[in-house]
Amino acid sequence: MTLKKACIYGAGAIGGWLGVALAKAGCELAAVARGETLAALRSQGLTLVHGDMRETVALRAEEDPAALGVQDVVVIAVKAPAMPEVARRIAPLIGPQTLVLTAMNGVPWWFLAGGVDASLRGLQLKTVDPQGEIAQAIPTTQVIGSVVHASCSLDAPGVVRRHFGNSIIVGEPTALPGDASTERLLALAELLRAGGLEVKVSDNIQRDAWYKLWGNMTMNPVSAITGATTDKILGDELVRGFITSVMLEAKEIGARIGLPIADTPQDRHQVTLKLGSFKTSMLQDVEAGKPVELDALVGAVREMGVLCGVATPSTDALLGLARLRARQLGLYPA
Repeated sequence: MTLKKACIYGAGAIGGWLGVALAKAGCELAAVARGETLAALRSQGLTLVHGDMRETVALRAEEDPAALGVQDVVVIAVKAPAMPEVARRIAPLIGPQTLVLTAMNGVPWWFLAGGVDASLRGLQLKTVDPQGEIAQAIPTTQVIGSVVHASCSLDAPGVVRRHFGNSIIVGEPTALPGDASTERLLALAELLRAGGLEVKVSDNIQRDAWYKLWGNMTMNPVSAITGATTDKILGDELVRGFITSVMLEAKEIGARIGLPIADTPQDRHQVTLKLGSFKTSMLQDVEAGKPVELDALVGAVREMGVLCGVATPSTDALLGLARLRARQLGLYPA
């Protein structure tokens, strides 16, 4: 399978990181952007900084996807609140063979397509795609899911700084237990490796997404409510206990939907503490006045609890408090 034309939809920190990799792998790179990012990409290209290393790649940047036409690979790297607009505009980029790689936080719209218990398979999560418009605009059969393990930020529009981590897990959302990796999945994995990334091919991308979510579904909203960094959050005994109760509810949901987690919340706390003091992405969004991803990170977990009969009082409290805080700031719809 030949993958030569690639487009980044959402040329922020993670989208830029992936864009540089695709360009280095030999792709003709494009991006859909607007405002300062569009101007920066057109005038100076896309730059990745890591330590003393600085790489700049050329690309074509347009505000209108129709100006770019059908791509071999489209990377969607936007925050979940932006997805309805992406769904309305993305059609010109997607042909019958286009691969759509999602690089997003939380539970995506394709989460119940495969890899979960048969009783939930094929259902649509109302919290992440209320009207089904995302699923209609982006065929799940053309999606490749991913879980990113890289910490990146923007120094300026079009300038991405990678702090630590350089890996990505990719998998087919519709894959069922025992399915072999598809030719297109392996081709995409090789392309990303050629661009310098560490790539793992997953036989159940839902499992990998759920495990990552299990850690950040609590730290993100608690930081948005309190304004505290992760070390201070976990350093407070009462807050840590509350986070543990939320994680235990999510762990039970995972067991019910076919995505069991062997670790304890305490195991995961230790992993987070080793990363030191940092601001979560949701806290950064709050400080920047950007919409927050509560539905994809917490609301979807609560919805799956309802679907599989798991009571979620702690998750409900977390969602309610974070939602109220975000609404007060004008960062979540009333």
